[in-house]
Amino acid sequence: MSLRTANALKRSAPIFAALGDATRLHVVSRLSGGGPMSINQLTEGANVTRQAVTKHLNVLADAGLVRDSWRGRERVWELKTRQLEEARRVLDAISARWDEAIERLRAMVEEP
Repeated sequence: MSLRTANALKRSAPIFAALGDATRLHVVSRLSGGGPMSINQLTEGANVTRQAVTKHLNVLADAGLVRDSWRGRERVWELKTRQLEEARRVLDAISARWDEAIERLRAMVEEP
Protein backbone atom coordinates (compact mmCIF):
# COMPACT_ATOMS: atom_id res chain seq x y z
CA MET A 1 0.00 0.00 0.00
CA SER A 2 1.37 3.39 -0.92
CA LEU A 3 2.06 5.98 1.75
CA ARG A 4 -0.55 8.24 0.17
CA THR A 5 -3.23 5.52 0.34
CA ALA A 6 -2.23 4.62 3.89
CA ASN A 7 -2.54 8.26 4.97
CA ALA A 8 -5.91 8.61 3.22
CA LEU A 9 -7.14 5.47 4.96
CA LYS A 10 -5.97 6.79 8.32
CA ARG A 11 -7.79 10.11 7.71
CA SER A 12 -10.94 8.23 6.68
CA ALA A 13 -11.03 5.87 9.67
CA PRO A 14 -13.23 8.19 11.81
CA ILE A 15 -15.65 8.49 8.89
CA PHE A 16 -15.98 4.71 8.56
CA ALA A 17 -16.34 4.37 12.34
CA ALA A 18 -19.10 6.99 12.40
CA LEU A 19 -20.94 5.34 9.52
CA GLY A 20 -20.70 1.95 11.22
CA ASP A 21 -23.77 2.71 13.31
CA ALA A 22 -27.18 2.09 11.71
CA THR A 23 -28.77 5.20 13.22
CA ARG A 24 -25.95 7.46 12.05
CA LEU A 25 -26.05 5.89 8.60
CA HIS A 26 -29.79 6.57 8.50
CA VAL A 27 -29.22 10.21 9.50
CA VAL A 28 -26.62 10.62 6.75
CA SER A 29 -29.03 9.06 4.28
CA ARG A 30 -31.79 11.45 5.30
CA LEU A 31 -29.48 14.46 5.03
CA SER A 32 -28.17 13.37 1.64
CA GLY A 33 -31.62 13.41 0.13
CA GLY A 34 -33.33 16.23 1.93
CA GLY A 35 -30.82 19.01 2.41
CA PRO A 36 -30.39 20.71 5.78
CA MET A 37 -32.76 19.40 8.46
CA SER A 38 -33.62 20.17 12.05
CA ILE A 39 -33.58 17.63 14.85
CA ASN A 40 -37.38 17.50 14.68
CA GLN A 41 -37.27 16.71 10.97
CA LEU A 42 -34.61 14.06 11.47
CA THR A 43 -36.61 12.29 14.17
CA GLU A 44 -39.96 12.33 12.31
CA GLY A 45 -41.16 8.78 11.79
CA ALA A 46 -38.13 7.30 13.55
CA ASN A 47 -38.05 5.34 16.78
CA VAL A 48 -35.22 7.49 18.10
CA THR A 49 -35.42 10.38 20.55
CA ARG A 50 -34.19 13.87 19.72
CA GLN A 51 -31.53 13.47 22.41
CA ALA A 52 -30.24 10.27 20.78
CA VAL A 53 -30.18 11.88 17.33
CA THR A 54 -28.30 14.85 18.78
CA LYS A 55 -25.65 12.51 20.18
CA HIS A 56 -25.35 10.76 16.82
CA LEU A 57 -25.09 14.10 15.02
CA ASN A 58 -22.26 15.11 17.35
CA VAL A 59 -20.37 11.91 16.46
CA LEU A 60 -20.95 12.64 12.76
CA ALA A 61 -19.77 16.22 13.27
CA ASP A 62 -16.61 15.02 15.04
CA ALA A 63 -15.91 12.83 11.99
CA GLY A 64 -16.39 15.85 9.74
CA LEU A 65 -19.51 14.48 8.05
CA VAL A 66 -22.08 17.08 9.14
CA ARG A 67 -22.17 20.67 10.31
CA ASP A 68 -24.81 22.69 12.06
CA SER A 69 -26.01 26.23 11.64
CA TRP A 70 -28.79 28.36 12.98
CA ARG A 71 -31.79 29.38 10.91
CA GLY A 72 -33.68 31.77 13.08
CA ARG A 73 -34.31 29.94 16.33
CA GLU A 74 -33.82 26.52 14.82
CA ARG A 75 -30.59 24.58 14.60
CA VAL A 76 -30.25 22.71 11.30
CA TRP A 77 -27.78 20.08 10.21
CA GLU A 78 -26.35 19.48 6.77
CA LEU A 79 -24.10 16.91 5.17
CA LYS A 80 -20.50 17.78 4.32
CA THR A 81 -19.95 15.82 1.14
CA ARG A 82 -16.18 16.37 0.88
CA GLN A 83 -15.51 13.85 3.65
CA LEU A 84 -17.77 11.26 2.03
CA GLU A 85 -16.00 11.79 -1.29
CA GLU A 86 -12.64 11.21 0.41
CA ALA A 87 -13.94 7.99 1.96
CA ARG A 88 -15.27 6.88 -1.43
CA ARG A 89 -11.85 7.46 -3.00
CA VAL A 90 -10.25 5.33 -0.29
CA LEU A 91 -12.75 2.53 -0.89
CA ASP A 92 -12.18 2.81 -4.65
CA ALA A 93 -8.41 2.44 -4.10
CA ILE A 94 -8.93 -0.62 -1.90
CA SER A 95 -11.35 -2.08 -4.43
CA ALA A 96 -8.84 -1.56 -7.25
CA ARG A 97 -6.18 -3.41 -5.25
CA TRP A 98 -8.57 -6.31 -4.72
CA ASP A 99 -9.42 -6.35 -8.42
CA GLU A 100 -5.70 -6.50 -9.24
CA ALA A 101 -5.16 -9.32 -6.73
CA ILE A 102 -8.09 -11.31 -8.11
CA GLU A 103 -6.78 -10.80 -11.65
CA ARG A 104 -3.33 -12.07 -10.61
CA LEU A 105 -4.95 -15.09 -8.97
CA ARG A 106 -7.05 -15.77 -12.07
CA ALA A 107 -3.97 -15.56 -14.31
CA MET A 108 -2.05 -17.91 -12.04
CA VAL A 109 -4.89 -20.47 -11.90
CA GLU A 110 -5.40 -20.36 -15.67
CA GLU A 111 -1.69 -20.75 -16.47
CA PRO A 112 -0.94 -24.00 -18.34
